[in-house]
Amino acid sequence: MDINSFNPVAHQRTDFTTVNMGAATPKDEIARKPVSDPSDLVSLSSSSRTESGKIPIIISSKEKDGLSKAKAAVRNEIKTEVKDELPIINGFTTEVDDAQFQKLLERKPDGVSIFIDEKYKMIDDPIITGTPEVTTRTDNAVVTLGVDKIWQKGFTGKDVTIAVIDTGIYPHKDFANRIIGFKDFVNGYKEPYDDQGHGTHVAGDCSGDGTMSAGRYKGTAPEAKLVGVKSLDKNGAGRFSDIIKGIQWVVQHKDEYNIKVMNMSLGGPAFQSYKEDPIAQAAQKALDAGIVPVIAAGNSGPKPGTVGSPGNNPNVLTVGAFDDKNTVTPADDEIAKFSSRGPTKIDGLTKPDILSPGVNITAATSYGSPLDTNPKIPHAGTDYITISGTSMATPIMAGIVSLVVQARPDLKPTEIIELFKGTASKMPSLDANQQGHGVVQPQAALEKALSTKPTGN
Repeated sequence: MDINSFNPVAHQRTDFTTVNMGAATPKDEIARKPVSDPSDLVSLSSSSRTESGKIPIIISSKEKDGLSKAKAAVRNEIKTEVKDELPIINGFTTEVDDAQFQKLLERKPDGVSIFIDEKYKMIDDPIITGTPEVTTRTDNAVVTLGVDKIWQKGFTGKDVTIAVIDTGIYPHKDFANRIIGFKDFVNGYKEPYDDQGHGTHVAGDCSGDGTMSAGRYKGTAPEAKLVGVKSLDKNGAGRFSDIIKGIQWVVQHKDEYNIKVMNMSLGGPAFQSYKEDPIAQAAQKALDAGIVPVIAAGNSGPKPGTVGSPGNNPNVLTVGAFDDKNTVTPADDEIAKFSSRGPTKIDGLTKPDILSPGVNITAATSYGSPLDTNPKIPHAGTDYITISGTSMATPIMAGIVSLVVQARPDLKPTEIIELFKGTASKMPSLDANQQGHGVVQPQAALEKALSTKPTGN
């Protein structure tokens, strides 16, 4: 069966379910910190346990020897099995009952960390800020940034693949024959689908070609290929291990699909340093493997200290949102109020890194999904919806990154990230923890990329 023509939930009406990154609760804090005491289970939610009532956990080690000892303890002393291997963080998952959990803590080798594999809502509520009928242009981002001028030079993302780790991708006609891979860590389906709608809109922001709108609603890289990784369910939630497995799968298949950019319009509160956080460290491994991780800052602004994980990793490209006011001129642009601000909560690092348009973005819909059927969300015809968020700003940026990758495939991900930081334009009166290096300037970044000497590596 053609992977671009199947969707198990197509045109199926479902009730709208909102999701929200939200404020931290004691349960959230337990989930993101290494567990060291049985009392940490007091606030563990019933939804975090498996259907059989067991506690799903992630075990990782800084040393390979420590990991081997942990596996031996799990199998021989705790009497349970390793469930999923997570070599990207030198770890694995398993499931234990309360007694086994306490025993595991007593037998835990030095240098080994244990995390509850919490199921957490990793994407924000859709932000509704206007309707197509009352705004000047809902497709304004491309023109605002001058991306159309880059297309005229022949850079459209062709031959570059963007991996979208999200709720899936519906095989919308705007992606015809360009969804070249799909992996489902939630339901195990083999063909592309999206039972929530978020991932489809994200894919449209970076790579929709506007087929169903006569070319109007295009993403920033309309010829880039897509690989969908479904790590989040129909409520926008997923276990931490599903996110890690998604990143791991992208790294493992990067050469097969020529994946150069990884979009993660998701995140959760950070309760430890990015150096210890397993998702932030998995994103680091993707960067080390030659992939540019483009990650949403979050929609928890305007308060400071609201950039979460994995966007708290200083090495990834963390994206905030600005409002272009549906005009081409930058004179009236301002930061989106919802865009999360730095510094990062634990490490005190300056974030986000860059701003991209994230207000009133129109892109492909997943027919019959919760976002598609939400009566409050504006539609442009029947094939597109208009929503706002750093979830939209991030794939717009990911598409722009792929244009530069197409122009200079020899550049390292770190070099590409620095190109964008070095050519961004500061917004007056904003500090670095609001805007990072400023608003992305695609044409300036491309020009600098084309004039940069090869590294020789």
